[in-house]
Amino acid sequence: MSLALFVLRIVVGVLFIGHGAQKLFGSFGGHGPEGTGQFFEQLGYRPGKRHAVLAGLAESGGGLLLALGLLTPLATAIIIGVMVNAIGSVHARNGPWVTNGGYEYPLVLIAAMYAVAATGPGVASIDHALGLSLQGAAWGLISLAVGLASGAIVLSLRKPVPEPEAEATPESAEPRETRAGEGRASAPLSSEETLELGG
Repeated sequence: MSLALFVLRIVVGVLFIGHGAQKLFGSFGGHGPEGTGQFFEQLGYRPGKRHAVLAGLAESGGGLLLALGLLTPLATAIIIGVMVNAIGSVHARNGPWVTNGGYEYPLVLIAAMYAVAATGPGVASIDHALGLSLQGAAWGLISLAVGLASGAIVLSLRKPVPEPEAEATPESAEPRETRAGEGRASAPLSSEETLELGG
Protein backbone atom coordinates (compact mmCIF):
# COMPACT_ATOMS: atom_id res chain seq x y z
CA MET A 1 0.00 0.00 0.00
CA SER A 2 2.78 2.46 0.89
CA LEU A 3 4.56 1.77 -2.41
CA ALA A 4 1.34 2.31 -4.37
CA LEU A 5 0.70 5.59 -2.57
CA PHE A 6 4.29 6.68 -3.16
CA VAL A 7 4.01 6.02 -6.91
CA LEU A 8 0.69 7.87 -7.11
CA ARG A 9 2.05 10.85 -5.18
CA ILE A 10 5.22 11.11 -7.24
CA VAL A 11 3.52 10.81 -10.63
CA VAL A 12 0.72 13.29 -9.92
CA GLY A 13 2.95 15.63 -7.91
CA VAL A 14 5.70 15.86 -10.52
CA LEU A 15 3.18 16.42 -13.32
CA PHE A 16 1.60 19.29 -11.39
CA ILE A 17 5.03 20.81 -10.75
CA GLY A 18 5.52 20.69 -14.52
CA HIS A 19 2.16 22.36 -15.17
CA GLY A 20 3.09 25.11 -12.74
CA ALA A 21 6.46 25.59 -14.45
CA GLN A 22 4.68 25.97 -17.79
CA LYS A 23 2.70 28.90 -16.42
CA LEU A 24 5.46 30.49 -14.35
CA PHE A 25 8.48 30.10 -16.63
CA GLY A 26 7.25 28.89 -20.01
CA SER A 27 8.97 25.54 -19.43
CA PHE A 28 8.01 22.29 -21.18
CA GLY A 29 6.32 24.09 -24.06
CA GLY A 30 4.26 26.38 -21.82
CA HIS A 31 3.37 30.00 -22.58
CA GLY A 32 4.70 31.59 -19.39
CA PRO A 33 2.78 34.21 -17.39
CA GLU A 34 2.22 36.50 -20.38
CA GLY A 35 0.74 33.97 -22.79
CA THR A 36 -1.16 32.08 -20.09
CA GLY A 37 -2.42 35.41 -18.76
CA GLN A 38 -3.95 36.26 -22.13
CA PHE A 39 -5.75 32.92 -22.15
CA PHE A 40 -6.95 33.46 -18.57
CA GLU A 41 -8.33 36.86 -19.58
CA GLN A 42 -10.54 35.12 -22.13
CA LEU A 43 -11.81 32.82 -19.37
CA GLY A 44 -12.73 35.78 -17.15
CA TYR A 45 -9.76 35.59 -14.76
CA ARG A 46 -8.65 39.22 -14.69
CA PRO A 47 -6.02 40.50 -14.41
CA GLY A 48 -4.92 37.48 -16.41
CA LYS A 49 -1.19 37.60 -15.70
CA ARG A 50 -1.70 37.74 -11.93
CA HIS A 51 -4.09 34.80 -12.02
CA ALA A 52 -1.68 32.86 -14.24
CA VAL A 53 1.10 33.34 -11.68
CA LEU A 54 -1.20 32.34 -8.81
CA ALA A 55 -2.33 29.24 -10.70
CA GLY A 56 1.29 28.33 -11.44
CA LEU A 57 2.25 28.73 -7.79
CA ALA A 58 -0.74 26.63 -6.68
CA GLU A 59 0.09 23.85 -9.13
CA SER A 60 3.82 23.83 -8.34
CA GLY A 61 3.33 24.19 -4.59
CA GLY A 62 0.57 21.61 -4.36
CA GLY A 63 2.50 19.20 -6.57
CA LEU A 64 5.68 19.59 -4.51
CA LEU A 65 3.88 19.03 -1.21
CA LEU A 66 2.14 15.98 -2.65
CA ALA A 67 5.33 14.45 -4.04
CA LEU A 68 7.10 14.95 -0.69
CA GLY A 69 4.14 13.73 1.33
CA LEU A 70 4.28 16.91 3.39
CA LEU A 71 1.05 18.36 4.83
CA THR A 72 -0.75 15.97 2.52
CA PRO A 73 -4.34 17.17 3.15
CA LEU A 74 -3.25 20.70 2.21
CA ALA A 75 -1.55 19.45 -0.95
CA THR A 76 -4.63 17.51 -2.04
CA ALA A 77 -6.95 20.45 -1.24
CA ILE A 78 -4.84 22.75 -3.44
CA ILE A 79 -4.95 20.34 -6.37
CA ILE A 80 -8.69 19.79 -5.92
CA GLY A 81 -9.23 23.55 -6.01
CA VAL A 82 -7.23 23.86 -9.23
CA MET A 83 -9.24 21.06 -10.83
CA VAL A 84 -12.54 22.65 -9.80
CA ASN A 85 -11.52 25.75 -11.72
CA ALA A 86 -10.43 23.70 -14.72
CA ILE A 87 -13.86 22.05 -14.79
CA GLY A 88 -15.87 25.21 -14.20
CA SER A 89 -14.05 27.49 -16.64
CA VAL A 90 -13.15 25.13 -19.50
CA HIS A 91 -14.44 21.56 -19.40
CA ALA A 92 -17.98 21.57 -17.94
CA ARG A 93 -19.60 22.86 -21.12
CA ASN A 94 -18.15 19.93 -23.08
CA GLY A 95 -19.74 17.13 -21.06
CA PRO A 96 -17.91 14.35 -19.20
CA TRP A 97 -15.76 12.65 -21.81
CA VAL A 98 -12.16 13.69 -22.38
CA THR A 99 -12.45 12.90 -26.09
CA ASN A 100 -14.75 15.93 -26.36
CA GLY A 101 -12.65 18.13 -24.08
CA GLY A 102 -14.84 17.23 -21.10
CA TYR A 103 -14.21 17.08 -17.35
CA GLU A 104 -13.44 13.35 -17.04
CA TYR A 105 -9.71 13.77 -16.27
CA PRO A 106 -10.02 16.60 -13.70
CA LEU A 107 -12.82 14.69 -11.95
CA VAL A 108 -10.65 11.56 -11.71
CA LEU A 109 -7.87 13.68 -10.17
CA ILE A 110 -10.31 15.12 -7.60
CA ALA A 111 -11.35 11.59 -6.61
CA ALA A 112 -7.71 10.46 -6.45
CA MET A 113 -6.74 13.41 -4.23
CA TYR A 114 -9.63 12.69 -1.87
CA ALA A 115 -8.48 9.07 -1.64
CA VAL A 116 -4.88 10.10 -0.87
CA ALA A 117 -6.03 12.54 1.84
CA ALA A 118 -8.26 9.90 3.46
CA THR A 119 -5.73 7.06 3.20
CA GLY A 120 -2.66 9.11 4.05
CA PRO A 121 0.62 9.56 2.18
CA GLY A 122 2.12 6.25 3.29
CA VAL A 123 5.37 5.41 5.06
CA ALA A 124 7.61 6.99 2.39
CA SER A 125 6.58 10.54 3.24
CA ILE A 126 7.72 13.48 5.30
CA ASP A 127 4.42 13.45 7.21
CA HIS A 128 5.21 9.92 8.42
CA ALA A 129 8.82 10.81 9.21
CA LEU A 130 7.68 13.77 11.32
CA GLY A 131 5.02 11.70 13.07
CA LEU A 132 2.16 13.77 11.63
CA SER A 133 -1.05 11.74 11.65
CA LEU A 134 -2.92 13.74 9.00
CA GLN A 135 -5.05 10.97 7.57
CA GLY A 136 -8.36 9.23 7.95
CA ALA A 137 -11.95 9.87 6.89
CA ALA A 138 -12.14 13.24 8.63
CA TRP A 139 -9.00 14.58 6.96
CA GLY A 140 -10.23 13.30 3.60
CA LEU A 141 -13.53 15.14 3.97
CA ILE A 142 -11.80 18.30 5.21
CA SER A 143 -9.44 18.30 2.23
CA LEU A 144 -12.30 17.70 -0.20
CA ALA A 145 -14.46 20.42 1.35
CA VAL A 146 -11.65 22.99 1.42
CA GLY A 147 -10.68 22.21 -2.17
CA LEU A 148 -14.24 22.41 -3.48
CA ALA A 149 -15.00 25.59 -1.53
CA SER A 150 -11.81 27.43 -2.48
CA GLY A 151 -12.21 26.44 -6.11
CA ALA A 152 -15.83 27.63 -6.13
CA ILE A 153 -14.85 30.96 -4.56
CA VAL A 154 -12.20 31.61 -7.21
CA LEU A 155 -14.67 30.65 -9.95
CA SER A 156 -17.23 33.09 -8.56
CA LEU A 157 -14.73 35.95 -8.79
CA ARG A 158 -14.36 35.62 -12.55
CA LYS A 159 -15.46 38.61 -14.61
CA PRO A 160 -17.27 37.73 -17.82
CA VAL A 161 -15.68 39.05 -20.98
CA PRO A 162 -17.76 42.04 -22.12
CA GLU A 163 -19.53 41.67 -25.45
CA PRO A 164 -18.29 44.10 -28.11
CA GLU A 165 -20.79 46.89 -28.70
CA ALA A 166 -21.79 47.63 -32.26
CA GLU A 167 -21.12 51.27 -33.08
CA ALA A 168 -23.87 53.11 -34.94
CA THR A 169 -22.82 54.59 -38.29
CA PRO A 170 -24.64 57.26 -40.29
CA GLU A 171 -25.61 54.62 -42.83
CA SER A 172 -27.02 52.23 -40.22
CA ALA A 173 -28.60 54.92 -38.05
CA GLU A 174 -30.59 56.58 -40.83
CA PRO A 175 -32.52 54.86 -43.59
CA ARG A 176 -30.95 55.28 -46.97
CA GLU A 177 -33.09 56.37 -49.88
CA THR A 178 -32.97 54.15 -52.89
CA ARG A 179 -33.14 55.39 -56.42
CA ALA A 180 -34.72 53.69 -59.33
CA GLY A 181 -32.51 50.94 -60.62
CA GLU A 182 -30.53 50.61 -57.38
CA GLY A 183 -30.84 47.69 -54.99
CA ARG A 184 -31.61 48.10 -51.30
CA ALA A 185 -28.58 49.11 -49.21
CA SER A 186 -27.49 46.45 -46.75
CA ALA A 187 -25.95 47.11 -43.33
CA PRO A 188 -22.27 46.27 -43.03
CA LEU A 189 -21.57 42.88 -41.48
CA SER A 190 -19.80 42.80 -38.07
CA SER A 191 -17.05 40.34 -37.17
CA GLU A 192 -15.76 39.12 -33.80
CA GLU A 193 -12.11 38.72 -33.03
CA THR A 194 -11.11 35.76 -30.91
CA LEU A 195 -7.80 34.84 -29.29
CA GLU A 196 -6.84 31.20 -29.25
CA LEU A 197 -3.86 29.73 -27.39
CA GLY A 198 -2.74 26.16 -27.67
CA GLY A 199 -1.63 23.99 -24.75
